[in-house]
Amino acid sequence: METLDLAAPHSFALGGSRYKAILRLALPTVFAMLSQSVVNEVDVIYFSHLPVPESSYGQAALLPSLILTWLFGGSLSAIGVGTQALVARRYAEGDRRSAGAVLANSSFFTVIAGAIFSVVGLATLPWFLRGMIEVPGVQDVAIAYTRWRLLAVISMGATMSFKAFFDGIGRTHVHLVAALAMNAFNILFCWIFIFGHFGAPRMGAPGAGLSGFLATWIGLSIMVFYAALLRHDFRPMRWANLSRALTWSILKLSVPAAGATVVMMFGFGLFVRTVARLDAPAAGATVSEAVNSAANTDIVETLKLTFTACMAFGTATATLISQSLGRRQPEEAQKWGWASVRLGVAIFGVVGLCEGLLFTHQLVALISNSGAVRAAAIFPMRIMGLATPLIAVAMILTEGLFGAGNTKFVALAQFLLVFACLVPLAYVLGIVLHQSLRGVWIAAFVYSCFAAVTMSAKFASGSWKQIRL
Repeated sequence: METLDLAAPHSFALGGSRYKAILRLALPTVFAMLSQSVVNEVDVIYFSHLPVPESSYGQAALLPSLILTWLFGGSLSAIGVGTQALVARRYAEGDRRSAGAVLANSSFFTVIAGAIFSVVGLATLPWFLRGMIEVPGVQDVAIAYTRWRLLAVISMGATMSFKAFFDGIGRTHVHLVAALAMNAFNILFCWIFIFGHFGAPRMGAPGAGLSGFLATWIGLSIMVFYAALLRHDFRPMRWANLSRALTWSILKLSVPAAGATVVMMFGFGLFVRTVARLDAPAAGATVSEAVNSAANTDIVETLKLTFTACMAFGTATATLISQSLGRRQPEEAQKWGWASVRLGVAIFGVVGLCEGLLFTHQLVALISNSGAVRAAAIFPMRIMGLATPLIAVAMILTEGLFGAGNTKFVALAQFLLVFACLVPLAYVLGIVLHQSLRGVWIAAFVYSCFAAVTMSAKFASGSWKQIRL
């Protein structure tokens, strides 16, 4: 099997060939990341077949659980940012064994740190979730479900290390194979454990957490197998590769990216908390259904597929930018970035049109059997459909800046965008001005606009071209 150095040939530099090169690298990543994201979409669809209110409780529990899982697992997975940037540069420089050494250090660190993160996450789980969720029934489901997901932090982080390595050398199809297998097993396991087939106990929503835990380890095993096939070329699996200096080089790039992830998860946790307040019962009243929280989860789970595809385009952009910089071609790196943006706006503009206008009702009906939840989700779906091209711009250029090694700027920008725009504006519009779920998602639309402008301005400045790794 050949690796791909798409940043090198002049044949990719002109016209439509540049777009073909981006698609060649991005599409396997898109399908892989979409397949991986479908793990949560499968949960949403399976939960919709549970009786009410168990179905809405399960769906309302998913988003807080996802936030907490990404707070720990996602921040650890940010090591993939530094891993991919360094692997792509070493590979473009022709030093394959150094690229393999980056993988060795990255994966070893994720195993050790992943164990620590899992323990801390499990210990703080009830406190975090009860702070985000108002309804006791949803709290119980979320805690039981999230326990299993936090046990998979090691496999989640290690998988991202291997994915970053293969993306950096242009073998984006490897993660696609692992993700498809992982998703297939997750669908089967969910059917078994949620509903109690083949003699398994009926676990309800927590059964999906167990299924995800098992599936992530299967996916990691496949990635390790592919890495073993490269042992003679890149030699990644050697104890001699382990180096404190190299690990620190990876972390210097990855820690700001992890900080950006933590900021996003804390900020989005407050966003979810604002939505949860909309479902809080009045004095003496009871809640029969967590309508706004369930609708919020359904919106995020639907749009997350689009966000994931945007991120996949950004991952391809990061590889192309990093390889170009490794070859000392900074102007080519910038051309790759803008070409990805143009392609992303065209593709995701159509996707946003479908989500926000043409098939909005059908999408909402697919993921909820509650009339109240469906009605609450329509307007946010429409407005975020309009924002989809802007989201594509922001996410593609964010990943591109990561690939260039400009991780500190991204972390600072995210901090300001989340805590100066998204969180306070969602509270003011949703709670203070009584715009309910509509107001909360108007805040998300405004945040998307500012994010696109901020990342575009930074990328256009070209200051990232001077970064040496």
